[in-house]
Amino acid sequence: MSNKFWIGVVSEEHVKLGVKGGYAQLCHGKCAPLKKMKEEDWLIYYSPKTAYPEGKPLQSFTAIGKVKNGIAYQFEMSPNFIPYRIDIEYYDCQNTSLASVKSKLLFTKNNPNIGLLFRRGHFEIQKEDFITIVNDMGVDINGMEFKI
Repeated sequence: MSNKFWIGVVSEEHVKLGVKGGYAQLCHGKCAPLKKMKEEDWLIYYSPKTAYPEGKPLQSFTAIGKVKNGIAYQFEMSPNFIPYRIDIEYYDCQNTSLASVKSKLLFTKNNPNIGLLFRRGHFEIQKEDFITIVNDMGVDINGMEFKI
């Protein structure tokens, strides 16, 4: 089975919580986007803002990780909020702005309004785009294994 490469759209503040806890949570805790991701798929977080909902504009890629086992599970954050999560192995990286790589990305070419794409909260990208973003984030991909 080949790897898939995903973008998840989450505020930087929430990304940091996920990185610290070793999990991903997408689309306000919905299960559907997590079920699309399988073991050894890759996830890059894009953060439009520093915090949700009133944070400052950021428009940067803020984390990268690999899906551990591909099993979505619920986690009670409060009695009224029990979102779904998936376990992720995160890699050290630096934030990189969308503007710094936008002209090199296939998913932004011929797409006049990529804001609509980001509003989905989760979408698949091609391996070439993944490599472009990860390289700009300062991650050494030489040791990473990809199944094609």
